[in-house]
Amino acid sequence: MSDLSLHMPLRWADFDANFHLRHSVYYDFGATARLDYLTKYGLSYELMQAEHFGPVLFREEAIFRREVRPGDTIFINLFVTKMRRDFSRFSFRHEITRADGTLCAVMNVDGAWINTNLRKLTIPSAQVGAILDALPKSEDFEWA
Repeated sequence: MSDLSLHMPLRWADFDANFHLRHSVYYDFGATARLDYLTKYGLSYELMQAEHFGPVLFREEAIFRREVRPGDTIFINLFVTKMRRDFSRFSFRHEITRADGTLCAVMNVDGAWINTNLRKLTIPSAQVGAILDALPKSEDFEWA
């Protein structure tokens, strides 16, 4: 279990005609978990707005293991798996589990930070770098 295990409430609209979670919902859950995680450690929307930067993803991958069906209780666990030493690039792993611990999906994302004024990749400020450095890392974390 990670430092952030977030309960994800399920809605009727999250399911497809086969009565399992739509694939795109997994990606929405991942984005929600990442931003909740960053906010928990001090990297809030307000700070990103003040410093004119935000995350941009290069790769977003989901590996589906087990169905999520109506009535399931699910959690998403988030892990930082890789980061550049200048904090300009990052990777996260998301594990979506049922309440009984069954692993339903693994999602991996790779991204960077973009200057929202210049619309170019950027290296975050020293303040943001300190926040990113303090994030709990996965057991297999590596510096890139």
